[in-house]
Amino acid sequence: MPGVSGLGRPSRASRHGKAGRLPSMLNHRAILRIALPVMLSNVSTPLIGVVDTAIVGRIPDPAYIGAVALGALVFTFVFWAFGFLRMGTTGLTAQALGAGDGEELVAGLGRALLIAAVVGTVLIGLQWPIRELAFGLIEGSDRVEGLARDYFDIRIWAAPATLANYALLGWFIGMGRTDIGLVLQLVLNLANIALDAYFVLVLGLDVRGVALGTLLAEYLAVLVGLVVAIVHIRRNGARLSLARLLLADRLRRTLAVNRDIMIRSLALIFVFVWFMAQGARHGDVTLAANAVLMQFVSVSAYFLDGLAFAAEALVGRAVGARNRADFRAAVRLTTVWAVAVALLISVAFLLVGPWVVDALTTDSATRTAARDYLPWAALAPLAGVWAFQLDGIFIGATRSVEMRNAMLVSLAVFLLAWWLLQPWGNHGLWAALYVNYLARTLSLGWYYPALARFS
Repeated sequence: MPGVSGLGRPSRASRHGKAGRLPSMLNHRAILRIALPVMLSNVSTPLIGVVDTAIVGRIPDPAYIGAVALGALVFTFVFWAFGFLRMGTTGLTAQALGAGDGEELVAGLGRALLIAAVVGTVLIGLQWPIRELAFGLIEGSDRVEGLARDYFDIRIWAAPATLANYALLGWFIGMGRTDIGLVLQLVLNLANIALDAYFVLVLGLDVRGVALGTLLAEYLAVLVGLVVAIVHIRRNGARLSLARLLLADRLRRTLAVNRDIMIRSLALIFVFVWFMAQGARHGDVTLAANAVLMQFVSVSAYFLDGLAFAAEALVGRAVGARNRADFRAAVRLTTVWAVAVALLISVAFLLVGPWVVDALTTDSATRTAARDYLPWAALAPLAGVWAFQLDGIFIGATRSVEMRNAMLVSLAVFLLAWWLLQPWGNHGLWAALYVNYLARTLSLGWYYPALARFS
């Protein structure tokens, strides 16, 4: 598989017998070919929560809906902390692809899956302290918490599969095959919906059925992903080298990249947790309004992620091939599209935002408050697009140390801004979130010139 430039597509090095650069495929069509499947995949993901809620909502007891929501929240934060497996794998894969190093391409996937298996097993082993800590921090009635613990006790066994799916998704994105990533996400989502419906509505397993459905869907997606990966690897005449997989320097690099991205992710999680926690201090109405408006922020992230992922894949290839011209083209084209998408989203939010707010809540006080703060949420895509793009560029270049340092600085700036802006209430809280976007942009921008001079 030496000189592979894509799954089933030989590189210039392969065609001419010379190791080196990939043929340039950087144009608007290439950007959209990577970005659109990611956007579609991201949009499909929230449907799981909607369907899960609808399924348990058939049970005449609101405690079941609360239990599923509470249990899913715990896993959202637990697994989000290990999102480095997706990001780190994408950057390392894209660079191996750009360098035409087929053996490293396969070994990189093997290392990511090995880390997923080890970390997932550790999470299962630590399920008791994780469960007690999580439910000690999250308040819920005794009945809801008891049901949520049942959910947790089953779904935690999906940890190795969930993390392996992160690794597989990162590998396919790094290969530029986000279309395969979309298929795997659809397999996961549709299997989850079908299994949840069967276990709850047919077998009557309540929240345990939802957890079991998610558990089995994760393992099914891993199985399908592994089969697809093996088929494509064999199609290119490659094989997994155990010696290459376990090379000490490569393992150290993989672990270092993932460690730094994990620290960065935890700092980012803290920003949003702090934002919601401080919103709660302003009262139930403000908390509810912020929760509604954060749906706008989340939806915009689904779309902007598509362009950031394109930047990861294309920048990684360029860095791996040591091709500065392709690097500049990847940065320019993905950023142009990202800014255009951010502008469209912000305009759409400003125009239809009030109607969306009304659709999301029937409480008049919450509707009024959400409309007051709507401009902050509507313009968030334009404020955050630069940070999203720089994240994608730095992930593709595997400059994880710079990402970690920039995020830690941005967290400190965010907390300082929040403290200074407290007299402005919830408006000040939203302004502090904007300051965080700006700090992320400027701190990564500080490192960018050195990154652009790679050799």
